[in-house]
Amino acid sequence: MSDIIVENLSKTFLSKDGTVEALKNVNLEIHSGDIYGIIGMSGAGKSTLVRCLNYLEVPTEGRVLIDGKPLSSFSEKELRAERQSIGMIFQHFNLLMQKSVEANVCFPMQIKGKSRADARKRAAELLELVGLSEKRKSYPAQLSGGQKQRVAIARALAMDPKILLCDEATSALDPQTTVQILELLKEINQKYGITIVIITHQMSVVRAICSHVAILKDGEVAETGLVSDIFAHPKTQVAKELLRNDVGNDVQMKAPDGAKTKDKIQHGEIIRIVFSENSAFEPVIANMMLTFQEPVNILKADTKNVGGVAKGEMILQFRKHSQKKEEMKQYLLDRGLAVGEAPEYV
Repeated sequence: MSDIIVENLSKTFLSKDGTVEALKNVNLEIHSGDIYGIIGMSGAGKSTLVRCLNYLEVPTEGRVLIDGKPLSSFSEKELRAERQSIGMIFQHFNLLMQKSVEANVCFPMQIKGKSRADARKRAAELLELVGLSEKRKSYPAQLSGGQKQRVAIARALAMDPKILLCDEATSALDPQTTVQILELLKEINQKYGITIVIITHQMSVVRAICSHVAILKDGEVAETGLVSDIFAHPKTQVAKELLRNDVGNDVQMKAPDGAKTKDKIQHGEIIRIVFSENSAFEPVIANMMLTFQEPVNILKADTKNVGGVAKGEMILQFRKHSQKKEEMKQYLLDRGLAVGEAPEYV
């Protein structure tokens, strides 16, 4: 397991149009064994940051420390050796199309000098881990996207990495396959204690697998913290926007006729409630309306049942001039829900 510390990291590129500040004074602390998410909109600097974590891109300023050792102090030979302990998987798999599944997994081990017999033995173990033992003689062109990503994960694990960097690893996959790949990464994290960094633009991916998250905007860290805390109480506008755009869940209710929710809002206070680990999966809104004999408008619902625990959020609107809304808010709080403002819906 490995700690990753990013200190005051900036990265500037020179272009024909001048300088581009891809990263600006980024500070992160990723602990050993974490599954850490780095999320942001397109152009936020995510991919540049992940390439700086293994010095494929050398920062213009600042440092990256792995287990307390700054990568800037390594010689080229030492840096190559360190990169062998940092696996990477990518959006488009980067498999060798002319080689079989088994040969793809064996390739980095043979480059490292492992014997063919030992490499094949380890490849067999890893292909069993990712559920592709029967595909070892197949070629990438014969595989589905999810199977290709499983091969890429097995290949990354072949070097026994301490850290696994996943750069938009599920972006090219359908939702069901995405869930399977995330479950596999979680299993690998738990089995081997590998520190995993997930680079994504999807809040649903972060929520499904990550313990901590950093949100990037325009090359800067806008917000960091526990995923559960940021989901319950986002502080920045970019965090709220990412949550609002989160569509990777079971239920997604929208305003009728395809209209924007905010265009349908006319009266009454609007709140955001978040289902946490402490909230049971029960018809809490229906029960609240029955208890107080007053309807509320559900402007958005994005919830699911995970092991009997409610996960997700709702945006509610009270009646205009409601005399019971404070009591109703307390009712929700008493049942373990987080209650906050929803300014983005006003």
